[in-house]
Amino acid sequence: MNIETDFNFQTLQLADDYEGKVTATLVSANANSARKKAVLYVHGFIDYFFQAHVAEKFLTQGFDFYALDLRKYGRSILPHQHPNFCQDISEYFEEISIALSQIYGEQKTEITLLGHSTGGLIAAAYMNNGTEKEKVKNVVLNSPFLDFYLSEPLKFIGWNVARLGAKILPYGKLNNGLPPSYPESIHQDYQGEWDFNLNWKPIQGFPTLFKWVLAIYKAQQNLNHSKITVPVLLLHSHRSLKMKKFKEAAHSADIVLNVEHMKKIGPKLGKNVTLIEIQNGMHDLFLSKKAARETAFEEMFRWLSFQMES
Repeated sequence: MNIETDFNFQTLQLADDYEGKVTATLVSANANSARKKAVLYVHGFIDYFFQAHVAEKFLTQGFDFYALDLRKYGRSILPHQHPNFCQDISEYFEEISIALSQIYGEQKTEITLLGHSTGGLIAAAYMNNGTEKEKVKNVVLNSPFLDFYLSEPLKFIGWNVARLGAKILPYGKLNNGLPPSYPESIHQDYQGEWDFNLNWKPIQGFPTLFKWVLAIYKAQQNLNHSKITVPVLLLHSHRSLKMKKFKEAAHSADIVLNVEHMKKIGPKLGKNVTLIEIQNGMHDLFLSKKAARETAFEEMFRWLSFQMES
């Protein structure tokens, strides 16, 4: 599938926020039809929807495919906005609710909410407090951002620096959000096999603003009381590695988040959570080398098939 020709991009007009005009983008596959099953994909931080092969996999498995470019991400970035910025995770609930209502209104009665990394955190938060969460039948989390990949002392220091910095500088920043080694490991012009817009997903990332850090920390803490009622599948790599400069091992590990955090926190998200480990998976499991990503797809669709039949 071709990202430019095989998808429709619908601009969602949202309520103005503290930076002014706000939009999001609802992406839908042109091959969608009258299927009852559908998936809504929510991307991660410094990200947007470009994974056409993921849509193709869902279509071949009998799902209609939709994705969001959240406000201030990808196709939704407006000139006056700080890219990828939020002051609270709940800001994204508006576009998720609009998308779910629209998809459900097209007779899609079995909707899967799929979130990657920060999108996984957002999806989990939405399934606790989102207004349209009852329209979702099950949730799939692809390496969700359930905790910062830092030691406890560094997390404490970072949180306090962010808290104080946010009071002094409304748009103060810590640093760029992801190590360049990760986007380098996936982009075809560097060490990877995928093509994406480097203006929307730059190698050097976007600044990590103090208030964004506080918003993420708050959302993660709120998950201590998570009560997701629908089945949840959490997919993660078999290991994590910290890596500032690219090494070949980046192609067989999560170099963004700590999988041990996912294994510890994930089971507490709801009453029916399944964790599956993907050998040699990358942070975005669906961008992993072929063997690992095919395993991730197979495990996900096997689980989804079971849930749909039960």
